[in-house]
Amino acid sequence: MSTADGRAAAIAAAFTQARRTAQPLPSFPGDLPATRADAYAAQDAAIASWPARLVGWKVAGVAPEFRERFGAPRLAGPAFAPRLYQADGSAVRFSIFPGGFAAVEAEFILRVGADIDAADAADEDRLAEKVSALHGGAEIAGSPFADINRLGPLSVVSDFGNNGGLILGDAIANWRERPLESLKSRTSVNGAVVGEGDASRVAGGPLAALGFLVTALAERGRRLRAGDLVSTGMTTGIHPVTIGDEVLIEFSEGRPIRAVAIAETPTA
Repeated sequence: MSTADGRAAAIAAAFTQARRTAQPLPSFPGDLPATRADAYAAQDAAIASWPARLVGWKVAGVAPEFRERFGAPRLAGPAFAPRLYQADGSAVRFSIFPGGFAAVEAEFILRVGADIDAADAADEDRLAEKVSALHGGAEIAGSPFADINRLGPLSVVSDFGNNGGLILGDAIANWRERPLESLKSRTSVNGAVVGEGDASRVAGGPLAALGFLVTALAERGRRLRAGDLVSTGMTTGIHPVTIGDEVLIEFSEGRPIRAVAIAETPTA
C-alpha cells in the first residue's frame, strides 16, 4: 500500500468507525487531504468498507473561496439504503449525530431511469432522456465531525460528502417543460420559515448537477445505474438542526415533507 493509500484508508477508518459508534470526532482524523483526488480516495475507501447498499449520490456546490484549491465547483458523496427515507405525509424520523454536524437542505432529487455513460454528461437532452422522474426531497447533511464544513470541501468529501441521508418526496409532473423558477421550495424549522427558493438556485439547474456527477464518477471508475437517486443541491439554504427539531419542507406541488430529528445510535 502506498503512503497516499494508507492515509486515505486511515481517514476512512476513522470516519466510518465514528459513524458506526455514533461518537463525535473532536478533530479531522490526521492531515487534511492535499488534493481533490486524495479526498475522493478516502471517500472510496469508506464506501468499500461500509456495509450498506449504495442507492445514489448527493451533489453540492463548493463555496467560492474554496474552489480554486479544490479545483471543481461541485462535490459529490454517496447515499445508502438505510438512510433513504420515504416521505408519506407522516413525520419522517431522521437520525443525526450527537455532537456532530447536522443540517437539512430542501433539494430536488432525480431518479435515474437508464444507465448513464460519461458521453451523456455534456448533452442535457440525452441526460433528460435517462431520467425517469424529478422529486421534491431533502438531504440530511450529517457527520460525526462538527467542523466538517468549516474546513471546506476536502474535509466534506472525505466523510461521505457530509451526507447523513436523503428524504424522497413526491414526483413533480412535467418538470422538463417548466421554468426552473416555477419549481419552488420552502423550509421551516420548529414552525419558523428559515428559507425559500426554487430550482434555479442549483447552478444550471438539476440536470447540470447531474452532468457534473456523471463526469466526476467516471473519473473514479464509477457510473450511474437505473434506479439511482441524485440529490442535486440545496435550494433554500443549509439549515442546522438539533435533536427534537421539527422540519417542514414544501414544494410547488406534492405533499409537504414533515420530519423530526432523532439521535443516531450505534450500529453493528
